[in-house]
Amino acid sequence: MELLEEILSNQNMNQAYKRVYRNKGASGIDGVSVEELKEYLKEHKDELRSQIRKRKYQPAPALRVEIPKENGKKRKLGIPTVVDRVVQQAISQKLSPIFEKQFSEYSYGFRPGRNCEMAIIQALEYVNDGHEWLVDIDLERFFDTVHHDKLMKIISQTIKDGDVISLIRKYLVSGVMVGGKYEDTPVGTPQGGNLSPLLSNIMLNELDKELEARGLRFVRYADDSLIFVKSEKAANRVLTSISKFIEKKLGLKVNLEKSRNARPSKTKFLGFGFYYDSTKQKFQPKPHEKSIRKFQRKLRQLTKRNWSISLDVRIVKLKQVIFGWVNYFKIANMKKILGSIDAKVRSRIRVIIWKQWKNNKKRIKSLVQLGIPKEEAKGLTYCRKGYRFIGLSKVIHKALSNKRLRQRGIPFALERYVKVHTEI
Repeated sequence: MELLEEILSNQNMNQAYKRVYRNKGASGIDGVSVEELKEYLKEHKDELRSQIRKRKYQPAPALRVEIPKENGKKRKLGIPTVVDRVVQQAISQKLSPIFEKQFSEYSYGFRPGRNCEMAIIQALEYVNDGHEWLVDIDLERFFDTVHHDKLMKIISQTIKDGDVISLIRKYLVSGVMVGGKYEDTPVGTPQGGNLSPLLSNIMLNELDKELEARGLRFVRYADDSLIFVKSEKAANRVLTSISKFIEKKLGLKVNLEKSRNARPSKTKFLGFGFYYDSTKQKFQPKPHEKSIRKFQRKLRQLTKRNWSISLDVRIVKLKQVIFGWVNYFKIANMKKILGSIDAKVRSRIRVIIWKQWKNNKKRIKSLVQLGIPKEEAKGLTYCRKGYRFIGLSKVIHKALSNKRLRQRGIPFALERYVKVHTEI
């Protein structure tokens, strides 16, 4: 069976639809939602397949969305229509097993059975084996700068079905809608499409092959990569020569300002940092300071006392953020910092509950019901101190103890961390 027919088969298309539906996501420029997708495909699937076979199918432009980054800049995302997401997913499902055989053992991003944790563990293995100079090459706006002809040439070396090649190129040049106006996409694979992760790995596999040919140790996760060498001299040489390879052979742009050589303790990779454990005499992982600050900012947003939502909704949102963050960084050492973060969150939650009691009469009554003597309850209620004092006061700590907050459903990051570790 031709590759295109495998892509368009009922089984593959149904699987692609289920994946797109499960991932949800926003509508593209046509406004068709994931919920409406099933009925749309029932009505138009034969026409869709026919157009693709005849090379008459024209993907819709992606909807441009900009997401703020930590440095104040914005990351450009392209949201395809839900129909195009299904077709892209169908292509990816058939191409991925073909290219998986070619991909490096040290590439961990957007691949089945691989994740960030594996990349960090491999990085630590290199560092603790004596390769303590890390070459961090930053690719400037990688997804926006991929050279289409170079990418298609690489794909064509493996994929010989001209119909599939034509369809992939159509997605690359389908354009974007920005503020209601169409813009061409002569370069790049817009982030947000189901095909982009695979295409990025196909392109950067050329870098992996070059690094392996040179006998270099490396770890790559999508466009984030580190190369590990034993001396500063070797690091300088590798940074210069690999940067030249990336720009001349792959047509990508290296950000020379952000690319650098550093020791493990000065490196940030996939949100992790590294520190030297003198007891175990080796480097260990930790959440990077920037990752911790970002986590703390998110928690502060979720525990704003002037945010008018119910405590139940707030608890659900806190659990999502805390459990997600702890699960991601579970291999890192972070007991001390999580204990400190928990204390601040609990203090802010106590203030939220205090504020929800609204008036003095309600506050005194609530404190008494929670076991506080009436005079102490009155003393705290009528004091003229601010919310910060209230949140830290012994009276409110006794009334809204850690045990009571836990029973109410407030998530504790440290407890989640300990639980995850007992499950490993």
